[in-house]
Amino acid sequence: MSAPDPNLPSHPTTDSAEYAPVSDLPDKKNIRSPRRRMNSVRYMLPLFSPRRLRKHLLLMGAALIAAMLAILFARGADGAIEIHRILIEDRAWIALFIAPAGFAAMAWLMLRFFPGTEGSGIPQTIAASLSDEPKTRRHLLSIRIALSKIFLTLGGLLVGASIGREGPSVQIGASVMHTLTRFPRFFGHIGSSRDLIAAGAGAGIAAAFNTPLGGIMFAIEEMCRYRTFRTNGATLTSVILAGLASLAILGNYHYFGRAAATLTLGWSDIVWLVLAAGVIGGFLGGGFSRLLIASAHGLPGNIGKLARDRPVVFAACCGLGTGILGLLSGGITYGTGYAETHAALESNKQLPLYFMLAKMAVIWLAFASRIPGGVFAPALAVGAGMGAIIIALLPEIPVGDQTAILVLGMVGFLAAMTQSPITSFVIVMEMTANHEMLLPLMAAAVIAHGISRSVCHVPLYHALATPALYRAERRRQTQENAKGGDTHSM
Repeated sequence: MSAPDPNLPSHPTTDSAEYAPVSDLPDKKNIRSPRRRMNSVRYMLPLFSPRRLRKHLLLMGAALIAAMLAILFARGADGAIEIHRILIEDRAWIALFIAPAGFAAMAWLMLRFFPGTEGSGIPQTIAASLSDEPKTRRHLLSIRIALSKIFLTLGGLLVGASIGREGPSVQIGASVMHTLTRFPRFFGHIGSSRDLIAAGAGAGIAAAFNTPLGGIMFAIEEMCRYRTFRTNGATLTSVILAGLASLAILGNYHYFGRAAATLTLGWSDIVWLVLAAGVIGGFLGGGFSRLLIASAHGLPGNIGKLARDRPVVFAACCGLGTGILGLLSGGITYGTGYAETHAALESNKQLPLYFMLAKMAVIWLAFASRIPGGVFAPALAVGAGMGAIIIALLPEIPVGDQTAILVLGMVGFLAAMTQSPITSFVIVMEMTANHEMLLPLMAAAVIAHGISRSVCHVPLYHALATPALYRAERRRQTQENAKGGDTHSM
C-alpha cells in the first residue's frame, strides 16, 4: 500500500470551501442573484422623480407642437389648393403666368433667405440623422427652417406646383424634436439626436395623414434603414400624441376616405393582378426614382448649365411647363393629385390614360426646380394612374374590383419609388381603410420593391441625403470662415 501524498490534506478542513462541512456552507435561500440585487436597487429609487417627469413633459410638449404644426400645415395646404382651383376655374390661361412667377419666387426666396428648405425635406432629415456634427444639423433642422418650409410649400401649392406636404411634415416634426438637443443646459438630456429626429419624422407622418402605424413604420424603415432601431419611448410617445392630436382636431378621418376596394375574382386572377401591379410598378417606380436621383446630381447640356447658373430662371421655365401641362390636361395635373385620386377611389371616376405620364412630368418639373415640396403624395396619384391603365388593358374586370386595382397600383409604385415596402402598404392601407386588402397589398409591395432594387440600387431619399449633407457642410464651413474673417479683421 502506497504512502499518502503529504501535499493532500488527510481529512477535510474548514479552511477550504471545497471540503467545508455542509453546515458551514451558506444557505441557498440567502444567496441573492445579481438580477435580484438589481431589482432591490430599482425599488430603492424614489417613486417620484422631478427630473424624469420634466424630461417626459418636454418630450410630450415637443411632440404636440410638431403635431400641431403638421395639422395646421395640412389645413393650409387644402386652402392653398382650393384658392388655386378658384383662380383658374374660369380663367385657365392665367396659370401660364401664375406658375412661372410662383416657381421663380419660391426658388429665389429659398436660395436667398431659406437655404436648407429645398425639395422634399426627407433627405435633409436623413442627412441630419447621419451627421455627427451638431452645427451641421442646424443647417438641416431648425425651427426657422420648419416655419419657412411651411410658408414656401404653401406658396408652391398656391401656384399649382405638383408637390406634397408629407416630406415637409417630416422635416418639420424632426426640427421641433431636434430643438430639444440644442439647449442641454435648459432642457437637460432628453435623448440622443438620432432617436429624437426619427421620433419627430414619425410624428410628422402620423399627424399629416392620420396614419400612426405608418408613422412608426416610416421611423423604423426609412429613418433607421442602415442602423438598428431601438424600441424607445420617444418614438412611440411622439407618434401616439401626434395621432391623438390629429384625431382630436381633424376627427377620425381617412385621407382618401373609405374606399370599397375588394377583390371578388378567383385566386388565379388575383395573383395575376398583384403580379401586374408589382412588376409594372417596380419598373416604373424604380425608373422614376433613378431619374430623380440623376436630376439631383445635375442635368445635361444647356439645360444643366441654365439650372446651375440661373436657377431662378430655370425654376420659372419649370413653372411654365407645369402651367402648359395643366392647361392641356384640363387642370388635373395641378397640386398633389388628391382630388383626382379620391374621386377615382370613392366615385369610380375614370382617370385618363395619359394621367400617369402627365403627373410624372409635373412632379419632375417641381423636383428639378428645387422648390420646397415633397413627392410622396403625388406618387400615390401616379400609382392610381398606373392602376387605371391596368384596368383599361383588362376590360373584363368587374366594376367592384377596379377600385382594388387602383389601390394596388398606388402601393406598387410608391413601394418601388421609395424602396420602403412595409411603410408603403401600411400607409395606403390606413389612408383607404382597406384592411381586407392586406395580403394583396403586401405582395404587391414586396414584388415592386424587389424589381425596383434591380433598377435603382440606392433608395431615393438616401441617395438624395448625401448631396443634402454635403451642401449643409459647405454652408457651415462658409459661415465659420466668414466669422473667422470678421474676427481677424477686428
